[in-house]
Amino acid sequence: MKKAAAKHLIERYFRQLTEGCGNGNCTNEFCASCCDFQPVDSNSAAVKALELFKINAKLCDPHASKSESGALHPDTSANGIRPNFSNMMSSKDLLGTKEDFSDVHYLTEDTVYTILTVCEEEGDYSVLIRIIGKVFSNAEALIKSFRKVAPHTTEELHSFEPTDVDKHKERSAAVSEKMGGSSAAAALPEDSPTQTVGPDEVTVDIDAVRRVYDRLLANEQIEAALVNALVYLTPNVELDLEYLDVYETNPDYLNIFIIVMENSNLHSPEYLEMAMPLFCKAMSKLPVSALAKLSKVWARFGLPHIRRMMETFQQLITFTIISNEYDSEHLVNDDETVVAATNCLKVVFYASILAGDLDVDHNEEEDEESESDELTLQELLGEERLYRKGPRINPLEKELGVRTVDCRKPLIPFEDFINESLNDVIEMDKDFTFFKVDAETKFSFQSCPFILNAITKNQGLYYDNRIRMYSERRITALYSMVQGQQPNPYLKLKVRRDHIIDDALVRLEMISMENPSDLKKQLFVEFEGEQGVDEGGVSKEFFQLVLEEIFNPDIGMFTYDDETKLFWFNSSSLENEAQYTLIGIVLGLAIYNNCILDVHFPMVVYRKLMGKKGTYFDLADSHPVLLQSLKEVLEYTGNVEEDMMITFQISHTDLFGNPVSYDLKEKGDQIPVTNENRQEFVDLYADYILNKSVETQFRAFKKGFLMVTNESPLKYLFRPEEVELLICGSRNLDFKALEDTTEYDGGYSKDSQIIKDFWETLHSFGEEQKRLFLQFTTGTDRAPVGGLGKLKMIIAKNGPDTDRLPTSHTCFNALLLPEYSSKEKLRERLLKAITYAKGFGML
Repeated sequence: MKKAAAKHLIERYFRQLTEGCGNGNCTNEFCASCCDFQPVDSNSAAVKALELFKINAKLCDPHASKSESGALHPDTSANGIRPNFSNMMSSKDLLGTKEDFSDVHYLTEDTVYTILTVCEEEGDYSVLIRIIGKVFSNAEALIKSFRKVAPHTTEELHSFEPTDVDKHKERSAAVSEKMGGSSAAAALPEDSPTQTVGPDEVTVDIDAVRRVYDRLLANEQIEAALVNALVYLTPNVELDLEYLDVYETNPDYLNIFIIVMENSNLHSPEYLEMAMPLFCKAMSKLPVSALAKLSKVWARFGLPHIRRMMETFQQLITFTIISNEYDSEHLVNDDETVVAATNCLKVVFYASILAGDLDVDHNEEEDEESESDELTLQELLGEERLYRKGPRINPLEKELGVRTVDCRKPLIPFEDFINESLNDVIEMDKDFTFFKVDAETKFSFQSCPFILNAITKNQGLYYDNRIRMYSERRITALYSMVQGQQPNPYLKLKVRRDHIIDDALVRLEMISMENPSDLKKQLFVEFEGEQGVDEGGVSKEFFQLVLEEIFNPDIGMFTYDDETKLFWFNSSSLENEAQYTLIGIVLGLAIYNNCILDVHFPMVVYRKLMGKKGTYFDLADSHPVLLQSLKEVLEYTGNVEEDMMITFQISHTDLFGNPVSYDLKEKGDQIPVTNENRQEFVDLYADYILNKSVETQFRAFKKGFLMVTNESPLKYLFRPEEVELLICGSRNLDFKALEDTTEYDGGYSKDSQIIKDFWETLHSFGEEQKRLFLQFTTGTDRAPVGGLGKLKMIIAKNGPDTDRLPTSHTCFNALLLPEYSSKEKLRERLLKAITYAKGFGML
């Protein structure tokens, strides 16, 4: 309470003691109008008034008759004396009453506790509710509230009157005692300077805000005031940000969002229905620089606070989706609340990344692609270059200087940011169009890929690939019309089974040199001397046969680890770079044509494909034995130099088993590894194994991969582990899900006895036998993205009981099953078919 307000109250007590309230029936023992009151002189009345103020004694309202007839000056007593209280007290040592807090225009922790204490004594919280509503509904007031205060020097403290400083401390102690515990240091006088902060700091005292919320949220009436204030505040904030650029002129505008988001009850229905949708819309209007700063600030808050904010936005998205209905006409993309909450969730997502295990230094060098200024044919003919350019850059990532791929382990797992309710209602064909065409006017959830699961993102990638294939066919047709050539709208490969690598290598190498854009066309494979139309199954078999040849240990392109069952590039391989380029092209084509490959690479390969270099931590799955040895060097408690006697020269064996030495540093054989430089030794060793030793091979491999995927949104949408899922499929095989989605033809149904026997037999198989069945029926032993439930297998009747084996059409995922007479015969025939089958599932 300000000094003037305290003085005014004490004067009212003085007049009450000397004049009375004018009510003849007054029962207040401290009022001169009371019949039991003993008159006092002016000096005694002044002392008594001060005592009454301190104990917050009852104060009578002036009686109407008294007010009308009283002719004295309001500060003059009945005997004409105007008491001087200015030297009798300082308001800083007193707790005021509720009526006179109207001069509070912003809040500090100390102010809140003072008002709260008074309200608790009165049993009436109306004053606090009014002030909370006033401050939290006003942007300027909220910006000034809960500021950090710069520590005062000794000289500055001495500049205050000693009595004021002492009484300020006494008041703070009194408030703390009434609260039943310690409180933060009370605010210093109003003209105290705020603390100077850096570019990534804020002027809000976060700890003070949290303590205040802990006290306020225990009262339902106060929480209702907070909800109403937020509803009133946010439309004005949204207008300020959209039209006035207030953040550019006042960076402290960010304080509003920091203070509001510290409310731990924002996930409750009271906020979700009205306040939070408006708040998210306002927050989404912040410029990118402000969102980046907010993300950096939140990154320092710790797991519980970041998770709480993440869950708040997730619950708003889910609450909104389940409260509405969406279809192809009413898209979730048009729901302003869902869109705004998703954009706010993005800020928390990057806060989780910044607070996680980051690696922003080890990046592969990207090949700079220069675009020709010449107009191409498709431009001359009006063909848009939607599929001739790579994916966009995320503005927030650019501002923060960090990418998703830079984070090995976020503070909150990536999976927790996926909203399944959203994934269930999103129309990916429409969303894809917004992502590629209407990005300026329509929101696409692919601009926030963290909220989408791998199934949804794969669907978006599928649309991108198919439309690019269509675009290539259209351009080919235009070229043929202009140049009079025979159109070739597909990527056709004709290969011999016994020369599959040579034929594929020659054909793909010619295409990559003459017209790399042909790799973007739909793939059709034909095996020489065999009949069949490639509906996808022949391509699957082609990929599998190529991989079997390439990964054959006898060829020596890759080394195989029996412990990890993974392949790694052979640094001593005699094969030329074209062979590795072919493997890269095959992986790219598999993604582009939606095929699953039986590839066994460590995760570092996919990280390197996404632009990261391998580091010490990547040795965990690629070279676990080496990792353990290097870990022992790092953790050794003795003298590394004397006890281990190792240098910066390492040795390994080549393709023929001969030892090869390599200096990690110049004259490495003369530089001992010590306790001081062992971290450098470990980092250089890992860099050599994962990067330098296989640089030639991996560069060629990546070149082939990018020939197919460089214009795809793959790198923008997917994390390395999701790229592995796209290429290799899921290792988790849920045959119950496959049974639920399988369709039947030719007279079979799920109730047919042969079908019941079939599923009982299949479920009784071991893991390896189940994989053989999957290979036999679909051409791969992996589940597609989303699991076996996405496979859509068909079981068709193939005649009555017979000794013939089951057959399959891998291009249609179709099993042709004769109606065997017994369950035992079914099992025997099926096992023989899946064990010895080769090529179209036929013997």
